Amino acid sequence: MSESRSKRVLQLRFAARAAELKGVREAVREAVKGCGCSAKSSGDIVLATDEACQNIIRHAYGGESDDVIEFEIEHRGDVLVFSLVDHAPAIDPSQVKPRDLDDIRPGGLGTHFIRRVMDEVEFLNPPSGRGNLLRMVRRID
Repeated sequence: MSESRSKRVLQLRFAARAAELKGVREAVREAVKGCGCSAKSSGDIVLATDEACQNIIRHAYGGESDDVIEFEIEHRGDVLVFSLVDHAPAIDPSQVKPRDLDDIRPGGLGTHFIRRVMDEVEFLNPPSGRGNLLRMVRRID
């Protein structure tokens, strides 16, 4: 990953509610397009980040709440770095895996889609020491 220049292009803090996600999707689309992503890549990135936010709401917080999601996009040379922080109980990253694509039923494909769209996906310790930090990296194309 190129570390040459780093510029924060988006920083959001919002309640863990589905109604908040429309504005998040719009802000992400504008930010990544402004960094040079194609229309198709921008759409894929918007869907992947939306899935990540929905997973935080559903699984980390156990449903909609006034608890906060912190979301940031950094432009670092030829990549975008997406960071999502929640303040829910820490998860076991080994338990976050895509469902088998042959298992046809509603839900459960978000992590598969996120991993297909992003070049890197990892859970790290958040700066505050509590909650969860999802870091995703996508090369600009």
